[in-house]
Amino acid sequence: MTDFTRRQISGLLGLGAVTAGLSLPAYAQGAKPRVIVIGGGAGGATAARYLAKDSKGAIDVILIEPTKKYYTCFFSNLYLGGYRDYSMIGHTYDGLAANHGVNVIHDWAVGVDGAAKTVELGSGAKISYDRLVISPGIDMKYDSVPGYSIENQDAMPHAWKSGTQVALLKAQVEAMREGGTFVMVPPPNPYRCPPGPYERISMVAHILKRKNPTAKIIVLDPKEKFSKQGLFVEGWQKHYPDMVEWIPASISGGVQNINMDTMEIETDIDTFKADAASVVPAQKAGAICDRAGITDGDWCPIVPATMQSRADENIHVLGDASVASAMPKSGFSANSQAKVAANAIRGALTGSRVFPARFVNTCWSLIEDNDGVKVGANYKAGEDKIEVVDKFISKTGEDEDQRKATYDESEAWYAAITADMFS
Repeated sequence: MTDFTRRQISGLLGLGAVTAGLSLPAYAQGAKPRVIVIGGGAGGATAARYLAKDSKGAIDVILIEPTKKYYTCFFSNLYLGGYRDYSMIGHTYDGLAANHGVNVIHDWAVGVDGAAKTVELGSGAKISYDRLVISPGIDMKYDSVPGYSIENQDAMPHAWKSGTQVALLKAQVEAMREGGTFVMVPPPNPYRCPPGPYERISMVAHILKRKNPTAKIIVLDPKEKFSKQGLFVEGWQKHYPDMVEWIPASISGGVQNINMDTMEIETDIDTFKADAASVVPAQKAGAICDRAGITDGDWCPIVPATMQSRADENIHVLGDASVASAMPKSGFSANSQAKVAANAIRGALTGSRVFPARFVNTCWSLIEDNDGVKVGANYKAGEDKIEVVDKFISKTGEDEDQRKATYDESEAWYAAITADMFS
């Protein structure tokens, strides 16, 4: 493990003071400044936790999240590949409530009135805020892939949001006929987890190598290059020779139509008949961002030093939904941005010290047993955008011990970040 990664992981494991529990009737009292956090993923859960524990009861923190158990998108590929049980990527919000006094409301946030500073819930209730954190993740642009739709997406699951679609995809891959074809259609940039589609290909290949070794994987990519490309291609050639065929849009002409009934994917060069498939459309910020009036196109511009929306200074936007410049859309990025935002919000509401914004991200990927690779960077807040300070990436040709150490590092990180989010 590198010194850089040790510092990241040990920082994630740090625990703070416990605050007293807060009750729902406190909503109307207004005795303390109130922060509402929409979305309980890597950005939202982390922001709620740090706001509550570091303010030591000086701020009312409300987390709005519809699901009672959150399944992480990061490491879902490892579940797909058989390295984790589904229960191992699921987490509850009990620790945030019991340990830090966060009021967790399991409901949908359906509207934001920035002028009145209120959030409307699916139940019809409205809650006022002094500051609002929005970390809603992504929504899919289903019509970006001709023939693909929300109504029949389960035939070719994108499995790109927290939920059970990844279990459906796993079952479909394992049920493929002998010698069948799996087709992966990755999304265009920008999208959640840049290496994710290619780790998914690796995990599907891992399954097929053992259960269906004559099967083929076709990758119909709208892009001409992708994250960690040299590392993945080297790994596919080493572990899954002749199984994976990557076809960029410059060769295929791109996906022209999908017939969901016949499982046929048409391009300019050929029609590919899939026995199982994963189609991941283009993406945009979660719908609540549009309703809050903080999007510019598909995403939400932010002030780098505070993660404040450029459209509303009382709203902070984290994670996938934000325009974070050099930072990729990843769970680690969202977690890092949440701490910057929490520090800025606490300073604004309580007068506490605000530290210069620093960010960090690493994306680990597993190619085969103990063959882990990574890419990452340190960042700072520039005047107009988040800027890279230094970066690193695994090298091709690394020995087995190094690759195993990288995989072990990723396991330690998962334990650390989920504790940082939910404990």
